[in-house]
Amino acid sequence: MTIIGWAQIALVLGCALLFAVPVGRWLGCLAQGRMGLLTGIDGCVLRAAGVDPARGQGWQGYLLAMLAFNAAGFLLLYGLLRLQGMLPLNPQGFDGIPPYLAFNTAISFVTNTNWQAYSGEAAMSHLSQMTGLAVQNFLSAGTGIALAFAVMRAFAAGGVTQFGNFWVDLTRITLWLLLPGALIASFAFIAMGVPQTLASNVTATTLAGGEQTIVLGPIAFQLAIKHLGTNGGGFFGVNALHPFEGPSALATSLQIILQVVIPFGLCLAFGRIVGDARQGRALLAVMVGFVLVATLAIYAAEAAGNPLHIAAGVSPAQGNMEGKDFRFGLALAALFTATTTGASCGAVNAMIDSFTPLGGLVPMFLIQLGEVLPGGVGSGLYGMLIFALLAVFVAGLMVGRTPEYLGKKVQAREVKLAMLAVLVLPAAILGFAGLSLVLEVSTASLQDAGPHGLSEMLYAFTSAAGNNGSAFGGLTADTPWLNTTLGIAMLAGRFGFVIPVLAIAGSLAAKPRAPEGPGTLPTHGPLFIGLLAGVILILGGLQYLPALALGPIAEHFAMLAGQTF
Repeated sequence: MTIIGWAQIALVLGCALLFAVPVGRWLGCLAQGRMGLLTGIDGCVLRAAGVDPARGQGWQGYLLAMLAFNAAGFLLLYGLLRLQGMLPLNPQGFDGIPPYLAFNTAISFVTNTNWQAYSGEAAMSHLSQMTGLAVQNFLSAGTGIALAFAVMRAFAAGGVTQFGNFWVDLTRITLWLLLPGALIASFAFIAMGVPQTLASNVTATTLAGGEQTIVLGPIAFQLAIKHLGTNGGGFFGVNALHPFEGPSALATSLQIILQVVIPFGLCLAFGRIVGDARQGRALLAVMVGFVLVATLAIYAAEAAGNPLHIAAGVSPAQGNMEGKDFRFGLALAALFTATTTGASCGAVNAMIDSFTPLGGLVPMFLIQLGEVLPGGVGSGLYGMLIFALLAVFVAGLMVGRTPEYLGKKVQAREVKLAMLAVLVLPAAILGFAGLSLVLEVSTASLQDAGPHGLSEMLYAFTSAAGNNGSAFGGLTADTPWLNTTLGIAMLAGRFGFVIPVLAIAGSLAAKPRAPEGPGTLPTHGPLFIGLLAGVILILGGLQYLPALALGPIAEHFAMLAGQTF
């Protein structure tokens, strides 16, 4: 760990927070429909599509519209992947994707998970990459932000049954946020050396005099939206570690900024919409605090090096550089890993499977905490608000009064729905991982034995249910069992969580906002920030500590004892 490394971390996070301020303002304008001349333009687009911008939806209508849209997206993407061998823009001549893998991939991109049980450059045609995966990168991200808009309006409103229109929100988010943001980022990546071409490959002469075929394609645009929309699915199998996706430390710094700027900005937009900027800053403080602590933990674990490597004669001066790139170094690898797993992005610029046991534990635990630190675009905010409701409920139990949040009474219905939402992830993660660790059909996919093998399987279902998409590289996931069960876990993590969240939003929107009384817990100060962070940690620790003790924690002590698996 070096001063220069910490300076890099501080500079990148500082830039992300700086950009989050105008992004937050613009998100607030989009959520409230205050876009000036642009309002008329998207009104024309909506009317051409048969949507009345003035027509609102209750939580059931909003939910059904969202589910129908994503079901259609899944069917279209599944069909495209299965038939890609018969479609144009396939210079590599790839065949159609097999059914189980096509199911997994279509679910993955529709749910904003972007888990990839294949290597993109060796399986996907340009048409599949551009009109299939890249389009879903926009739409799944737009869906998450739209849901966050609905939840924010529910907290701000009082005595209403409608809080927006899904079709209006999705259109505005795509047209006026994601598309221009991705275009700007694409041009920046192209300037940094990321390819953007319809050519299939180029042949290079190696230093030994041989020839090497290097895959090309429309990479820059997909790279931009995969980070801006916290998608994570890369054009290449090794993701942002590939020189074409991560050509320099500057490019990887921009990727880090892109994958946290909207989650950070949504916190600030929340404060503007509910009429108290301090509320948004409190949520942002929890997110940034966890990112810093996670980065410190990963940086420290990897800088300490691997005792097994040191015993074998590897110099400890550089720390554990296995699976990492000297272009980025440990500092940017640690920050990238903390933000990509905390932000539900799933892109990687270092192989998490090669981290030290404690270095690999941190990103896994970040996902298990609910993907709210800072979480995916949209999903991070509404997930954090669920924990905020539970925090005020705990505080209410301590003082013996009905809990309130932003002038809304938090009663039995909201608490039961919040707990239902919170329990979706551990049920999917621990249930499927435990089952897969005892079935021969799935244990055959493990590369390693012992605690590390357990971590490979546990991380896979953690990543799927958390809609993250990163992985321990040792797991062979392209099997019928894992493609199917991981796909189901993705569905549960996305839509099983969203249904109770929208039900809570509908319940809160119907309640009037009451003024704060003398016994109301302030939800914008240090006390609430600490309480919220504690609730997130305690819930995560109680649910996952036993499994983590059998995996990365046991592996850490085995490593110290000189044992390998």
